[in-house]
Amino acid sequence: MGAAIDKDAAATSSEFPGGSLQGFAEVAEKVASTTRKIEKAAFVGSYLKQLDDADLGRAARYFAGHQFASNDARTTNVGGSIITTALSEATGLGVNDLQPIYVRLGDAGEAAHEAVREAKRFHQPTISLAETESIITRLSETRGIKNKVSVLVSVLSHATPLEAKYIVKLLAGDLRIGLREGLVEDAIARAFEQPLSLVAQGNMLLGDIGETAIRARSNDLEDVNMRLFHPIKFMLATPAADLADIARTMPEEFFVEDKFDGIRAQAHTKDGRVAIYSRNMDEITHRFPELVSPLQSLAMDAVIDGEIVPARGERILPFSELQKRLGRKTIGEELLTEVPVILVAYDLLYAGGRVLTDDSLEARRRILEEIVPMEGTVRVSLAKRFQQVAALDDEFSEARARGNEGLMIKSPASLYKPGRRGRDWLKLKRAIATLDVVVTAVEVGHGKRRNLLSDYTFAVRRSVESDELLNIGKAYSGLTDAELTEMTEWFAEHTLREFAHGRVRLVEPSIVIEVTFDRVQASQRHKSGYALRFPRILRLRPDKKPNEIDTLETVQKLVAANAT
Repeated sequence: MGAAIDKDAAATSSEFPGGSLQGFAEVAEKVASTTRKIEKAAFVGSYLKQLDDADLGRAARYFAGHQFASNDARTTNVGGSIITTALSEATGLGVNDLQPIYVRLGDAGEAAHEAVREAKRFHQPTISLAETESIITRLSETRGIKNKVSVLVSVLSHATPLEAKYIVKLLAGDLRIGLREGLVEDAIARAFEQPLSLVAQGNMLLGDIGETAIRARSNDLEDVNMRLFHPIKFMLATPAADLADIARTMPEEFFVEDKFDGIRAQAHTKDGRVAIYSRNMDEITHRFPELVSPLQSLAMDAVIDGEIVPARGERILPFSELQKRLGRKTIGEELLTEVPVILVAYDLLYAGGRVLTDDSLEARRRILEEIVPMEGTVRVSLAKRFQQVAALDDEFSEARARGNEGLMIKSPASLYKPGRRGRDWLKLKRAIATLDVVVTAVEVGHGKRRNLLSDYTFAVRRSVESDELLNIGKAYSGLTDAELTEMTEWFAEHTLREFAHGRVRLVEPSIVIEVTFDRVQASQRHKSGYALRFPRILRLRPDKKPNEIDTLETVQKLVAANAT
């Protein structure tokens, strides 16, 4: 019986068409088995070459972790509770039986794989990539939790363990196999003998890595035009260790701007249409209606990179004010008046029919300053030219006095590199140490918070390449009662396992918070090997995803800096 199980569950891709979900999943397993980027790209590239155009497009999107193309705004809205309920009904395992599996494996896809194996319903692989696309589309069109569960039950009931694993991973929006979109671009470039820069540029302009792959195969990437109204990845800055670090990195003359304490935003405007996207690639136009008219009035079509910050006149308001608007589906007149915002534009990716990402920052700024006013609800940032790093001490203090986080230091020659974090842009933040972490467990508070889940245990990632989470601390303070009430409801709906009669809960690691602390110290209490002394929550970070949190390497650098 055991041999039969293994044979059924591990049917090889050679027995099935290249366009099967099983074949895709087997390649994904190979990708997960190695830490070497070249090997990952080779596995993916070799597989992509075998597929016809339609399946090539699907597989490229799925390897990049996309349910749909980036320029497609559809979502499935399938969360952890829907997946757990469907998996329970499909396998006959109770939700209470599934919770320990979730906790032990820490990944919904891995849990689905084990649950389907335990159910011992031995099916041959039958799901094609075309059917996978159909399932995802059907879930996006289906309304109501019960109806979505029903669709997913019908799929999981006839899936192999490996098919179930990757259906769930795709619905969760993250394959967690150490494969970033940049590596998929690399795989496409290698497979179809195209320059990586051309593939990356095509993907940025098209907003669809699937179409990019098809065009790469047909050698049709030279004349790709920009498609507006799909989010383009943001260029990222690297934290500067100190002024000496800036002096080593920057040219003789460099730009200095205030680092605003708001949310990153990308605004697209063309022929009177406006769309604003967050760092998470979500459209957030409806949350900031006062920005639409000023963007419509710009002199030309444009894609602007900037920051939305709460401000009244020239005074920058605390980020906590902006948070009042971030979770709202509708923004009423009262909230518009209470929390006014501005968009500070500091870069330009496209204008007047021309892509500007390969122009220097200095050239991009010249055009930006021509089309965006210095004052108003949408305004251009003030970029000062500096030659002496020593002068940044006073400038930092002045930026903080203006209500901003610190400074951005940029090379005037820098190109715009979507999704990349380089040293052409450096950021100098608040003097106290902070970390972006993800909440892994919550606990009922005490006193007036005895009915709220107010005590948060949090983790960092093991490394940039690893999705493993390592707990590093627990914080009790920093959020308002209103924020805690809202988060208590969320955590109750996204609990993986309960202890102590519900007082302690392991939760889905989705909520990112920014914490501050006095120092980092070695500790055997946490898996990371470290603990934060007197951690406090600075704020929720709804603009960040768990794969953007800080890593163990960042923590170790803080320890080393403290030792010196």
